[in-house]
Amino acid sequence: MGLFDFIKNEFIEVIDWVDDTQETVIYKFPDKGNKIMNGAQLTVRESQVAVLMNEGEFGDTYIPGRHELSTKNMPITTTLKSWKYLFDTPFKVDVFFVSTKYFTNLKWGTSNPIIVRDPVFQQVRLRSFGTYTIRVVDPKKFIREFAGTNPWVRIDAVSEQLRNAIVSKMAEGLAEAGIAVLDLAANFTEIGEKLKPVFQKEFEIWGIELGQFYIENVTLPEEVEKMLDKTTQLNMLDGKLQQFNQMQAGIALEKLGDNPGAAGTAGLGAGVILTNMLQPQQAQAPAPQPATEDKQQLLDLLKQLGELKASGIITEEEFNQKKTDILGKL
Repeated sequence: MGLFDFIKNEFIEVIDWVDDTQETVIYKFPDKGNKIMNGAQLTVRESQVAVLMNEGEFGDTYIPGRHELSTKNMPITTTLKSWKYLFDTPFKVDVFFVSTKYFTNLKWGTSNPIIVRDPVFQQVRLRSFGTYTIRVVDPKKFIREFAGTNPWVRIDAVSEQLRNAIVSKMAEGLAEAGIAVLDLAANFTEIGEKLKPVFQKEFEIWGIELGQFYIENVTLPEEVEKMLDKTTQLNMLDGKLQQFNQMQAGIALEKLGDNPGAAGTAGLGAGVILTNMLQPQQAQAPAPQPATEDKQQLLDLLKQLGELKASGIITEEEFNQKKTDILGKL
């Protein structure tokens, strides 16, 4: 290697960065102490921004494209270095590449319960989790406020800090949303939209934009979930109880008709009680009931019908039809 080749290797002529990890937010070009050649080629790829820094002060910023580093397109850096005229000597600056793409599927979650006010439960402890997306919109602010002198920043370090901000503001956000706990699951999208401005105020400090914010689940305390499960069961039974009692009464009367020997005083009493259960509840005053003697005749008739069905004289369909008619008269 000749002296000229040795001197040439001390200078940087090509500057670029390809993110092989897809998880890097900031990458400082490794100059290894070498100086940049006047006229060096800077390549900035899509979803990247290159920022020059001279002795801790921000210089010029370059958008995607190919740029020749010289005084004509380095106005800020030229001022910082007090270059009054064109120069043809190497210079020393730091080059930071910042990824401006959206980083997706970032996780957030409340490690500890947060307390929120609710019109039904007064105060409730909630746990929640979901995902969000972000991107850097102000590279200089992000380097200054978040990265500092760190030459390499990955998205996991960023998401950890943002996750803490989300959790700390979650209770405040849910309070501002003004949605009852029981209605949270049906309003995840609406709640997410209401919470975004709250979190965005925190993210702006670092020059970050919150893209999408998703709530995937909200978990209630175990005792509240048990109470809700019990309420759901009662609601399912509500309105079905009368129908259930009617069915059971019909079965009991059918068995009474199939067993003639059971038709004593106890059987009669049971029949009267069961038939009364079969009558639908009315909002108005109950209709006049038939006399006890008439009821006894109807029950005897029902018993005889059961004997006829048991003997095979009448069919099941005929028995059910007649039974319905008799029960309608009781």
